[in-house]
Amino acid sequence: MPKLSPLWLFDLDNTLHDASHAIFPAITTNMNAFIAQTLNKGNGPADTQTVNTARLLYLQRYGATLLGMIKHHAVRAEEFLHDTHQFDDLRSMIRAERGLARLLKRLPGRKILLTNGPQRYSREVMRHLGLHRYFAKHIAIESMHVHRQLRPKPSKLLLRKLMRQERIAPHRCILVEDTSKTLKAAKALGLRTAWVTRYLAVRSDVNANTQTSLAPKIAITTTKRPVYIDVKVKSVHHLFDNLRRLTGTSF
Repeated sequence: MPKLSPLWLFDLDNTLHDASHAIFPAITTNMNAFIAQTLNKGNGPADTQTVNTARLLYLQRYGATLLGMIKHHAVRAEEFLHDTHQFDDLRSMIRAERGLARLLKRLPGRKILLTNGPQRYSREVMRHLGLHRYFAKHIAIESMHVHRQLRPKPSKLLLRKLMRQERIAPHRCILVEDTSKTLKAAKALGLRTAWVTRYLAVRSDVNANTQTSLAPKIAITTTKRPVYIDVKVKSVHHLFDNLRRLTGTSF
């Protein structure tokens, strides 16, 4: 009996490219400016500490700063995403490994981009990388609604909805991510998990203010592979070498 092909879910930032190099710092600056402007309305000037505290609190509590801004300050998601992802020259800020297109072509099965970044930004990055043609679908944060509520990664509701839409069993799906919290949620649902660590800081003293994504990007403080991660790789280039471990005997 022929094996069934897997479905790959690829994260974008710090998975397919090095967002920590220049893009995340720029998003942090933009995000702080947006939060400061929001907090300033009717309350006087918001200092840097207050802004950073709000950004990180919402990130930790809700899994995305955006969700906290919506819940507590009634901001419009599209306005937040637009203002926080403004770049003078995005192309010059992108850093990525060579040969990603060849790697994606070698991996069996369909591939979906699943990113908490906004659609306009993520599509532009993918075009600059030359990878958009290798993905059957592109799911950005604007499309991550479940029961009319925004549910970005690491939402299990989002992942369940995606499995239903794709009509695929979780064990036939492989999530490739840099964010361990999202991988943990996926593993709890039965997905296979691959942790990409190349662009994450390997320090326990990482300044929390550098955690800039809309979803948490947790710094690695240990080289030990958590039980909810099937494969831990430094680069997506190593996925093909670990194909048997990722696909098991079910495909």
